[in-house]
Amino acid sequence: MWLAVHQGFRLALAAVESGASVIVFEKASTTGGAGNMAFGPFAVESRLQRLMQITFSKEDAFWVHMQYTKWRVNAQLVKAWIDKSPTTIDWLEKMGVEFLEVGCHNPGFPFTWHVIKSLNKDEERPGNAGAAMRVMTERAKKLGVKFHFRTAAKKLIKKGRRIEGVIAEDESGENIQATARAVVLATGGFGDNPAMIKKYTPFEVGRTLFNTRIPGATGDGMRMAWEVGAAPTEMIVHLTPPRVPDLEDFDLAAFLFRQASLIVNQEGERFMNEETMDNPTHIGNALAVQKNGCGYLMFDENALIHYETVGLDTPLDGVGAVLMPDVTTATLRPILDKGYKNVFAADSLEKLAEQTGMNKENLVKTIAEYNSFCDSGYDARFHNKHKFLRPVRRPPFYAGRLFPGSVGTLGGIKCNHRLWRSSHRPLRLFQGYMPRAMRPIQHKARVMPIAFQAAHLVLPSTAGGLPEKTRRDTRNPYQINRKKILGSSFSITYLRRE
Repeated sequence: MWLAVHQGFRLALAAVESGASVIVFEKASTTGGAGNMAFGPFAVESRLQRLMQITFSKEDAFWVHMQYTKWRVNAQLVKAWIDKSPTTIDWLEKMGVEFLEVGCHNPGFPFTWHVIKSLNKDEERPGNAGAAMRVMTERAKKLGVKFHFRTAAKKLIKKGRRIEGVIAEDESGENIQATARAVVLATGGFGDNPAMIKKYTPFEVGRTLFNTRIPGATGDGMRMAWEVGAAPTEMIVHLTPPRVPDLEDFDLAAFLFRQASLIVNQEGERFMNEETMDNPTHIGNALAVQKNGCGYLMFDENALIHYETVGLDTPLDGVGAVLMPDVTTATLRPILDKGYKNVFAADSLEKLAEQTGMNKENLVKTIAEYNSFCDSGYDARFHNKHKFLRPVRRPPFYAGRLFPGSVGTLGGIKCNHRLWRSSHRPLRLFQGYMPRAMRPIQHKARVMPIAFQAAHLVLPSTAGGLPEKTRRDTRNPYQINRKKILGSSFSITYLRRE
């Protein structure tokens, strides 16, 4: 039984290919979950990489990952995840998924991003992971996977130390009780649950964090697992490039506020090397500890003209580069008269300070010092690179209020490298979002821009773990409204509410 977003869905398909009987409860109306937003999986030493003579190896990936996570993660699990990544690409290709190229998610990253090709065979352009999801969904249905859409799992059924099934609720409000030999819990994180973010992290949605809320990612799986004895672990948000709340992620104006321009805090003082803007975790951490949890990225008219005509100092990367490969310039002018609360323009620094609430005296002093660094070509305070040092002299002066951004959450349930037992509790568990061994622990994981090899929570109903044989059997006939479907190992019963 799978309670699944895209990770669990792939495991469900792999299981049915091995002969297991599989049913999937999906909270949304289609398969894939947040995976449909991605553009391709991570892999190392794949067939495509060998053809392109990309030499970045599994050993390289392992060391980069472990160094960036400061060895706070499970090395055995990381090793297994990386080692299995190329066979995932083989599996997808055999199924009919095509890849356009192997790219790097950000400048300077290793070439590990396997960008999926559009389903339109006549177009040589990228498609998002939804293309792969459709291929896998068709195959899963053909092999007999039973899907229940708009059906959310509510509670795991536990007897003693055994997990024997789940209670779910369909869109009509009917409860469904399903028994099974094993349950895979892959329900995503809690990025769409502001209350959980406030409780378990230092952030508050809409005040100190402006995130992309994936519909349905409300922490259901963690709650259900904790209720039956799963050991909790540290929970954090996955920081992404900082955001000006008024601007959408892919607004051209938003990219102006991701340049390595001058950044100051509410006190009107610099607090970081602006070159750090290229690392979402670093800039997010730096912003989070400032007054009001924000900062202000500033530039003047000369800089704006440069961005409009010559081009951005820091080009689009990641999904932005895939979606808008020809964009090299950006402007702010069309939005200046829209009355945005977090985008500012003023004819003097004093007026800009009044608009933003920054300390006026400090801001003027900061700009004077910064301009002297620009003139000398050396940033004596934070050592920003010379090419990013653009003086702030010519009015109008522009600023955007920056807050940490996020596209999801990490952590929640502890697991060991076998992915099914918690070493801290007797219940056998296998984590269902981003396992502790895979998450960057507030450090940017440069080898996993988009990872399909995320894990799941497996709750075996037998003391010895998952069944050694996964062949179909009919010991527990699958029932819906008392109609038997032979060849399955699940029992489903509707429970009417009183």
